[in-house]
Amino acid sequence: MRILIIDDEEVALNSIKRLLKWKGIRNVDTCMNGKDAIARIRETDYDIVLLDLLMPEIDGLQVLESTKPYRPHTEFIILTAIDDIPTTVKAIRLGAYDYLVKPVDNDLLFLAIKRAYEHRGLLIGLSATAGYDKSKIPAAFSAIVTQDSRMCSLLSYAGIMAGGGNPIMITGESGTGKELVARGIHQAGPMPQGPFIAVNVSAIPSSMFESQFFGHTRGAFTGADAPHRGYFEQADGGTLFLDEIGELPLDLQTKLLRVLEEKSFYPLGAAKPLWVDVRVISASNRDVEKACQEGNFRLDLLYRLKSVHIHLPPLREREGDVPLLARHFLRKACDNHQKAIVGFSAEAMDLLNGRDYPGNVRELSQMIDNAILLAEAEFILPAHMGMASANKSPLARQLCTLKENDETHLVYVLKNVNGDRGKAAQILGITVRQLQRKIATMKKNPQWEAILRDI
Repeated sequence: MRILIIDDEEVALNSIKRLLKWKGIRNVDTCMNGKDAIARIRETDYDIVLLDLLMPEIDGLQVLESTKPYRPHTEFIILTAIDDIPTTVKAIRLGAYDYLVKPVDNDLLFLAIKRAYEHRGLLIGLSATAGYDKSKIPAAFSAIVTQDSRMCSLLSYAGIMAGGGNPIMITGESGTGKELVARGIHQAGPMPQGPFIAVNVSAIPSSMFESQFFGHTRGAFTGADAPHRGYFEQADGGTLFLDEIGELPLDLQTKLLRVLEEKSFYPLGAAKPLWVDVRVISASNRDVEKACQEGNFRLDLLYRLKSVHIHLPPLREREGDVPLLARHFLRKACDNHQKAIVGFSAEAMDLLNGRDYPGNVRELSQMIDNAILLAEAEFILPAHMGMASANKSPLARQLCTLKENDETHLVYVLKNVNGDRGKAAQILGITVRQLQRKIATMKKNPQWEAILRDI
């Protein structure tokens, strides 16, 4: 069990740490301020966080709100001298597991830690953390391909929070799959049969905002020859997904806030309001909290949109997902382009795994699709993805030597020379006898025996 204790009083920190060690819990870290605590929790997968509420600058509730979306399976136990019901309710709503008032009885503290640890284990056991098993991912999120433990935890958390019908904000870099998660939340929510209306907020001109979101009557303005149902009316009884919400101009944020609060609006030119039942999911690749601090986003709108916060990790941090997604996109591209590509060469897969992917999953998908169009044999090579060394000749980029690659490339070369062993050996830079010995060894493997039999 790994525990982090956060308290601005050193005496309290040392006292709790000694108690935990006396109980046999040795892996304990401490922190004395909220800023360091946020960084520590985001970087480290703690099992339990014991969190004091009253701290200068950044208090315990701010720590909880800023870190729980990143660590949904870390359990937070609040320790505070304030016995206040509204504060307790807010802490639980933000994801705290328990709330204990100081001075805390030792037995009560150990019991809370034990139960929180068991609860964490239960949640992890329900998520797809051990290998890729599609059946373990919540059904509503079946379109998402992942075996990364953090991503699976987030999907389990999203599935649970979807049932409440409250507004949810999804953050993460561009291309991380925010809309896919939003669609999953819609399916797992209370109105899955209703419409799902996705809107890219940044693409709506300010002058068209009211007309597009609230609709208009016929003759409401010049050119309004027919009535128009706005996005809110289209999404009635379902979900309105507001992508890139951070790009919404400040003067339009007030109008959006009013609709979210009143659940009604006037279409342009209408004399009566329309009432709608719409679940709002928003997404942004910007730091909306920072935009609030800079005065570019309304804090009250942020709190209205962010009843629940889910932060998606970038692809480079998703363990084991690059090869899994690469094979998934390979199958899809082969179906779309009617090609029979078996897989990736070892060198190609190594290069895929080592890439940073600033465009995340979207970038990987496009890369694989382009590679399928270029490939003419059974395997994807680095050259097909534009990842071969610039100093190699065109032939070397396409037909690499055996020293650099493995059996996959040997098969590729043989197919391209129609089985001519002499030409294949010359291209690979080995003797015909060496090539024949290699082929004989490969034929002992059922995976290669059937392929080599036809060459």
